[in-house]
Amino acid sequence: MNIREIKDALNASVISDSNGLEHDVDYVYASDLMSDVLAFGKPNSILLTGLATQQAVISAHMAEFKGVVFIRGKKPKDASVKFADHNQMVLLTTNYDMFDACIRIDISRKGKIQSVSDSTDDTRTNEILLSHEFFIDGKDFAGAGSVSTDVKSILKKIGLDPKLIRRVAISTYEAEMNVVMHAERAKVVLSVTPHQIDVFFDDEGKGIPDIDLALQEGFTTATDEMRAMGFGSGMGLPNIKKNTDELNIQSEVGKGTQLDMKFLI
Repeated sequence: MNIREIKDALNASVISDSNGLEHDVDYVYASDLMSDVLAFGKPNSILLTGLATQQAVISAHMAEFKGVVFIRGKKPKDASVKFADHNQMVLLTTNYDMFDACIRIDISRKGKIQSVSDSTDDTRTNEILLSHEFFIDGKDFAGAGSVSTDVKSILKKIGLDPKLIRRVAISTYEAEMNVVMHAERAKVVLSVTPHQIDVFFDDEGKGIPDIDLALQEGFTTATDEMRAMGFGSGMGLPNIKKNTDELNIQSEVGKGTQLDMKFLI
């Protein structure tokens, strides 16, 4: 990507060296620790940071970065601009926080790749724009809902349709609660392509002996303790099936369950 594309993705304002916006960068490095920038940053990068100081700009320059983007609307009040002008570095500021900025740049970058691919190869239309992994511990009722909350937040920041996000969030929460109640642990993978959202649960647990029975409304294996906390009414899997565009379940008794939920965009 070039710096102008990053600027546009972040709705950023130029603080210094607007003539450098056409420079291409190979990497985006997000950090507030300048020692890490110097140790791990790669040349021809741009730095995202909340540290609006001259030391951040100097560190980026020493690491041979092309510029710096200050997040959360920050602007340096020291000699940063003078230093950047002298060393032909671009300084930008965006109102987005670190997480949002990284997501928006990643989506913009992959969207650019996608648009090029569309003109040459239709098989690329399912290219993953975004992928995240999460982990759930069984019996962790105190932390239950954190993964589905994170998934909902990510999809909202992408700017997807609120009704679609609601269906994904409900399905993910139901699946998360099933892991907490019935499994030892689970890995969750969220993937977003231009046309589909996929949420995949892979748990280690006792498995489902009869999937067809488990999909019937009102069927439950919840304990009295789980019911006392408001869970286990037997609507989990039926509710997931209702809200997904495609639901695939594979389970092995004594080993675990794989739940693949697909939502069309």
